Amino acid sequence: MNLTQALEQFRSFEETSYALSHAMSVLYVDGDTAAPKQSYEGRGRALGYLSGLMYEAISSPSFREAVETVLQQKDSASPEDLRKAELYREDLLDSILFTKEECMANTQLVNEANMVWHDAKEKSDYSLFAPFLEKLIAYQKTFAERKDSSRPAYDVLLDSFEKGTGTKTLDPFFELLRQELTPVIHAVSEKPQPRTDFLHRVYPIHLQRDFSDRLMAMMGIDRACCNISETEHPFTDGVNKWDVRITTKYIETDPASSMYSVIHEGGHALYELGVKDEYQFTRLAGGGSMGIHESQSRFYENLIGRSLPFSRAVFPVVKELFPEQVKDVTAEEWYRGINMAQPSLIRTEADELTYPLHVLIRYEIEKKMFGGDVKVQDLPALWNELYRTYLGVTPSCDREGILQDSHWSGASFGYFPSYALGSAYGVQMLHNMEKDVDVWGAAEKGDLRPITAWLREHVHQYGQFFTSPQVLISSGVDPFDPNVYVQYLKDKYTELYNL
Repeated sequence: MNLTQALEQFRSFEETSYALSHAMSVLYVDGDTAAPKQSYEGRGRALGYLSGLMYEAISSPSFREAVETVLQQKDSASPEDLRKAELYREDLLDSILFTKEECMANTQLVNEANMVWHDAKEKSDYSLFAPFLEKLIAYQKTFAERKDSSRPAYDVLLDSFEKGTGTKTLDPFFELLRQELTPVIHAVSEKPQPRTDFLHRVYPIHLQRDFSDRLMAMMGIDRACCNISETEHPFTDGVNKWDVRITTKYIETDPASSMYSVIHEGGHALYELGVKDEYQFTRLAGGGSMGIHESQSRFYENLIGRSLPFSRAVFPVVKELFPEQVKDVTAEEWYRGINMAQPSLIRTEADELTYPLHVLIRYEIEKKMFGGDVKVQDLPALWNELYRTYLGVTPSCDREGILQDSHWSGASFGYFPSYALGSAYGVQMLHNMEKDVDVWGAAEKGDLRPITAWLREHVHQYGQFFTSPQVLISSGVDPFDPNVYVQYLKDKYTELYNL
């Protein structure tokens, strides 16, 4: 096979894989947002069949030959085609670790596990989900063993989300966060807390939906290419840059929950919307890694969304939509209220200061899961123990404890560290951005387009053409220094609490 023939195989595969991925993505989003509860079995059959077609396409001898042909002709192939070949080779090698039938069965297992997780969380009954979690862990252990038996299973899984970042990197990273932030959390707990009573008044959900629309407009999200739905656990799905779906969950007495879900998922959406047109429908679309993707969501959610300048921009909108609820509140009180730091149970609603410890807890649990140090039936007790140890709080039920996140039901073991890494990446990106952009002037006007334009130039446009380290270099995170993140949190909460 020559290079021309190999690239023709790439184009043929891209057409097939995109169509299958699109169909599976829409089925997934529909299942989590609109489909009736009992639709899961039929959806599972469809997803299993589609995953079988995907397996056949990627494991075909002609495609495998095309990948190797491109990799062997580095001097003739374009940089984009070489990068595709590198990514395709990784995908191919991962796929053929299992048979087609095993892959199809696992796709159906994940689909059913997600449905059972929803039911278990609603009933706050971990015992319903535990058998499925055990099967998901077993499959991923097999994957890790077959992929690289010389490395700990958890390190192999971590590679799927942030390549090259294993426990040898993450252990000192999380230990730094624990050592440096725990004293600050204790110091904050001894100070008077800001008033937050207004954040627990009744905010009608139909008006919260209007608020979501206004927030997306302030972020500059093109609604012709991005919609918003409602689900139990918010997520973003990017089919292509002209079809991005974000979701949120509304709580009548907690408007900040949905507000920051929308801004967080909106950050993911802006990344997907900013990838180059020519990368769409190819392996180069999407984000460089989950750490990079979470750097964008956490950037908008916290660095911008919880800042005083953006609070000044958003508070007039809050007053317009919820005049009675905030009639006795100032913009400054709103800002301090949404930044209250206090150990809590729910990761997605945690403040910036305590949030890294929520991620640390999940990291420690996953290490034990894949190190064989804990049984599935003992995970709730371990979860509760670590929450007592690291945050001094204890879940009263499974719903606010081990069942709160959807990631394990989707077999996303190794994902959680991306949230903490992304948060840290974002602070260094911000420092570099401030050299070129009037960040806080834009935030105070409620017009985030200059901020997004900078991120589009240095991060978004490259999709998966750039590796994660290359994106970090492009955005000024070179070298990566988690101490910058720690200092940002210390400075912010020293000012907020007059430490």
